[in-house]
Amino acid sequence: MFNDKSILITGGTGSFGKAFIRELTKRYKPERVVVYSRDELKQFEMQQVFNGKCMRYFIGDVRDISRLNTGMTDVDYVVHAAALKQVPAAEYNPMECIKTNVLGAQNVIDAAIANGVSKVIALSTDKAANPVNLYGATKLCADKLFVAANNIVGKKNTSFSVVRYGNVLGSRGSVVPIFRKLAREGAKALPITDERMTRFWITLSQGVEFVMRTFSRMKGGEIFVPKIPSARVADIARAVAPGLPFEVIGVRPGEKMHEVMCPTDDSHLTLEFDGHYVIEPAITFRSVLDYSTDAEGAEGKRVPEGFEYNSGTNPRFLSGDEIHELCRVGGD
Repeated sequence: MFNDKSILITGGTGSFGKAFIRELTKRYKPERVVVYSRDELKQFEMQQVFNGKCMRYFIGDVRDISRLNTGMTDVDYVVHAAALKQVPAAEYNPMECIKTNVLGAQNVIDAAIANGVSKVIALSTDKAANPVNLYGATKLCADKLFVAANNIVGKKNTSFSVVRYGNVLGSRGSVVPIFRKLAREGAKALPITDERMTRFWITLSQGVEFVMRTFSRMKGGEIFVPKIPSARVADIARAVAPGLPFEVIGVRPGEKMHEVMCPTDDSHLTLEFDGHYVIEPAITFRSVLDYSTDAEGAEGKRVPEGFEYNSGTNPRFLSGDEIHELCRVGGD
């Protein structure tokens, strides 16, 4: 569905953006791929790798609606991946996080509608479900903005959906490269917040595949949540640096012991499909949509009342061998 189309990726020089563009240009023949980001050095470095005729590099910030409007001219699809994501930085600089993650999200929405973009997918995070830190709160707010945007498109044929998933192996800030760096530098122990702590895990390639598929599944207004395995952070450390002891440092401010992607309070809105969940919008659009069947024709079923998709109670946990293999394939 991406052949002869123009696709813009905000935050396109990030880990996801590069992986998405690599797969996009390998599998399809897009007319244009617009990398929209604010770091000229990262764009320059990316141009050395992704330099096909379809590539366009736009320096710009999602805080700048005028520049977004320019970048989205004649664009068919948008992937919104730009965000300030570091939890401690968001706590220390709250308004900067709000400007990018909330006001920037609304700018993306406004520019997409103004330019008649066909479909927009915003990347979210498990931290947006029942958030306990500012980063998660801003991403929850952004999720709400993108869902509600379907109600303000007027006669424009623009649809907005959200993809929410957990920790990405190999992304910037992932514990895998951090643990590896400490091991290489001869650390005598690895810092572990709590041996019971769990997280959802997904590889970059799995995340890219899920987002690409969501473009053909979406109707507009859904939050898509992939079914992915959990792992204990302690088991990740054992797989990355076997033999190194742990130093338990305690749960840091803004952290949860376990993450949630489908909250209990949304169980009445949640549908289960073969490989993912869909959280329906809580608001009613002018055109009422039936989300029990997606745009590809797949049928979902209602989850039980009180259902919660929690990394600590997830039926699928990675084994030690699986963690080791995932770290080997997707950990850098």
